[in-house]
Amino acid sequence: MSATPRQTYLDWLRIIAIAGILVFHAAMPYVSEWEWHLKNKETGHVLLEMNDFLHRFRMPLLFFISGMVSYYMLQHRTGGSFLGLRFRRLFIPLLVGILIIVPPQVYMQRLAEGYTGNFWDFYPTLFTTGVYPQGNISWHHLWFISYLLVYDILLAPLFIWLISAGGKRWLQRCNFLARGAFVYLLIIPSLLIYTFLFLHFSATNDLIHDYAYFPYWGLFVLVGFICVAHPLLAESLERNRRLSFTLAFTSLLFINYLRWNKLDHWQSIPGYLYDWKTYTSLAIGGICAWMWVFTAVGYGKKYLNRTSPVLPYLNEAIYPFYILHQTVIVILTYYLIGVPDGMGMKYLFTVVVTFLLTMCMYHLYIRPFAITRFLFGMKPRLSRRKASPKPATIVSTETAIPAR
Repeated sequence: MSATPRQTYLDWLRIIAIAGILVFHAAMPYVSEWEWHLKNKETGHVLLEMNDFLHRFRMPLLFFISGMVSYYMLQHRTGGSFLGLRFRRLFIPLLVGILIIVPPQVYMQRLAEGYTGNFWDFYPTLFTTGVYPQGNISWHHLWFISYLLVYDILLAPLFIWLISAGGKRWLQRCNFLARGAFVYLLIIPSLLIYTFLFLHFSATNDLIHDYAYFPYWGLFVLVGFICVAHPLLAESLERNRRLSFTLAFTSLLFINYLRWNKLDHWQSIPGYLYDWKTYTSLAIGGICAWMWVFTAVGYGKKYLNRTSPVLPYLNEAIYPFYILHQTVIVILTYYLIGVPDGMGMKYLFTVVVTFLLTMCMYHLYIRPFAITRFLFGMKPRLSRRKASPKPATIVSTETAIPAR
């Protein structure tokens, strides 16, 4: 099996996924039932339904794409070079985020809770109060970067072996998975984790105590890598896209039937840990997540594998955009929750203004300068003399994207 040329549909999917993250986070102050850093007095169920849908597959999709991107990053690098690049592109922005980008979010929350000092009075408390939520230091939405860095470190030996001669021979033995719908067998390990661990361990996003979600999301990274390392599997996802969509939509209807009829509160049912209906419903939740990921990848491979004059710019901007966007949302929300306008108008204002402000900050303060490009995980900017035209089907293979 020869190396697969980089497919532009991955870049489009990643851009679409981060756009989904924007509309998701902008809605969090206004959704009922879910806690967030700041909450509007008025909340509603319509935005909750939108976020519940996005929440089921947004992180799995980003992890899956990240696994696929890792394959391309290893094509012309040694394992050490790959890890060095991931450290620079992930750890440095994570550190910048913890020390510079996230503190204003925590500060705004503390102001809403009654803190009266200015930001410069608040900032030293990052190092004296401990970890959020009890303390003030946090990575908030940047937790995804830390998880991805750890996954890349842990999986790097396996990734390197899979692209070696021995790994390629092993992948050829898996050709049967590309026949019919056997590609769906790849979801079984993740599905077992979702079904049997999620009742006992809730998401923590702290990396250390995330006993269910850490292995669950890691398997999306691994399967994403395998599917692009074995092109027949990616072709199978494209060929089965309609079946994936059917299963995704059907499972979502089932889940919402239970939710809307208040039949999903398993912990309130005596003996729920021994009831087959509990585990069947959880398994369908896991199937729903995987099928939406496979639907996105299948349809993306079919219809989005094309270039555009704006794609290189957007592909480069999307990682800094992700890093910055939630801080803008929280600052806007702090002021918006105090005005009497309707919830819908506040939400629309937050989405539009967050997009415009974040893109302006990227374009004016990050994109032009070598130091800010480095701090935000971007590759060095080539001079016009050194820059060479890129093939039509290939975009940067070194951009990684994170979320929540």
